[in-house]
Parts: sequence; structure tokens; C-alpha cells
Amino acid sequence: MPLDYQLSQLDVIEAEAIHIMREVAAEFERPVLLFSGGKDSIVMLALAEKAFWPARIPFPVMHVDTGHNFPEVIEYRDRRVQELGIRLVVASVQDSIDQGRVAEETGRHASRNRLQTTTLLDAIEEHRFDALFGGARRDEEKARAKERMFSFRDEFGQWDPKNQRPELWSLYNARIHRGEHIRVFPLSNWTELDVWAYIEREQLSLPSIYFAHSREVFERDGLLLADNPFVTRGDDEPVYTATVRYRTVGDMTCTGAVESSAATVPEVIAEVAATRITERGQTRADDRTSEAAMEDRKREGYF
Repeated sequence: MPLDYQLSQLDVIEAEAIHIMREVAAEFERPVLLFSGGKDSIVMLALAEKAFWPARIPFPVMHVDTGHNFPEVIEYRDRRVQELGIRLVVASVQDSIDQGRVAEETGRHASRNRLQTTTLLDAIEEHRFDALFGGARRDEEKARAKERMFSFRDEFGQWDPKNQRPELWSLYNARIHRGEHIRVFPLSNWTELDVWAYIEREQLSLPSIYFAHSREVFERDGLLLADNPFVTRGDDEPVYTATVRYRTVGDMTCTGAVESSAATVPEVIAEVAATRITERGQTRADDRTSEAAMEDRKREGYF
């Protein structure tokens, strides 16, 4: 009898991501997975676990720590790394400031987000990483949509969108010289809805901030920012209590919450399916820039 063998959308993109991870493990000497404790990096870690099971994940994870993170996310990061028994490399922006490598921003809109670039590139050089798994997706914004799965970076960590390598028939060019590296994006063809559907199917745990909760917030430039010790509020920014959740994870200084009552994964999926604004466009102050500005940041070595 003929067999009706069909793969679901999630099966297809999962297989693609696992293939990419195995390809990187086979071709590179020192890969690392960038892990922030956000939903995209959580999915990547789950994919890596599945790709190499029953062996351990054959590369460490690295978090570029600004020091302005949500406590719930750091707690999740440490717990998950311990559960898997893998090595965690923490690249500290505070250390970069203390060493005079970068200067702390000041003022009402001060953020450490741009300072991460120097910290990241220093960590790559120190540990001699030659491939970095990132959780960027092409649906997030236009500059990310131009990236290949294997995104080449020169010895200065720079990206040239006009000089990318072709990727025909899922064949990836992993050749680099000393000092160069590749940013690898296994979730490139995923959407935010795909990520949540995968979280539901695989029953992955998440930091609590992804679900509706009560929080002290204030409004700035159309964003609901958490009241926290890392921001300077103006007299025109009163604090009030709201029921919110976060669509993405970043610094407390620039990551906005959305008002929501979605307290479970199915409720979040229903909410995401109805929205027409990407999570970064709606909740990240640092990403409210032009496409050209985002490309400039990526040329400088930004994530």
C-alpha cells in the first residue's frame, strides 16, 4: 500500500535547523551558541540538544551580559545551562567599561545595547570562536532579511551585505581565514508564530516574563518600560501598575512590554497570530531605526 508521508511546516524548518547545526559542528573548530535566555535562543538550544542526542551539545553557550537584564531571564539561563551540563561563557559589558574599552552612555535614553558589539568581538577574539549561532529571523526587520544562513564576518567583525556567499541547494561555504568568523542563523526561515508553535509542541519552558503578569511600568516614546534602577525617569513619566508580558528579551532600559492577558502558550499564539507588528518593532526602542541604520550597525559587528 502507498504511504502518505508528509512533513508539517514545523518538521521541515526543524530539520533544516538541525542540518545546519550538524554542518557547523562538522566544519568548524570552535563554534558557540549565543544564548540570552530569550525564546529564540531557547528554541536553538532545544534544537541543538535534539541534533546531537544522546551525546552532549558539542559547543559552549555564550551570553553577552550588559548587566541590565531581567532577573527572571538570568535565573532561567543559569538553571537551563546547569540542567544540560554545558559550559557557559559570560562576556560582560561591565568588564569592557571597567577596562576602558567602551564608555558608559549617560542621559535619559542611555543604554548599553550598542556597547555589546565591542564586548562580543573581544570575546570572539579571546576564545577564538569561528562560528556563532544566533537567533535572528528574517521576519524581524529588513536588514536581517538580507542575511544568509552562513553570514560571513571579516577580521574586524564586519558584515558586507553586497558581498555575501551564495547558498544554492542548502550548500554552505564555511571557508574562512584566521581571524574571520561566520554568524550562523538556523532560525532564518522561522517566524515568531513558528517559534511559539514549536515551544508548544516541544513543551519548552520559558522565563515568566513572556506571560501576562502585573508590573510597575511607565510610558516612554510609545513603549511601556519596566520601572527599574537602570533608567532615569522624567517628571512626565509616572509609574503605574499594568498587566503586561514581553514579546522579546533585551535590556530593561530599552525593551518594552505589551499590555496582555495571555498567560499560557496557546493564548500567546492566538495573540501573535492576530498582530501585524513584529515583536522588535513593537517592543525594542533600539530597533526603531531605519533599514540603513540597522545595516550600518551590523557592518560594525552588531548581532
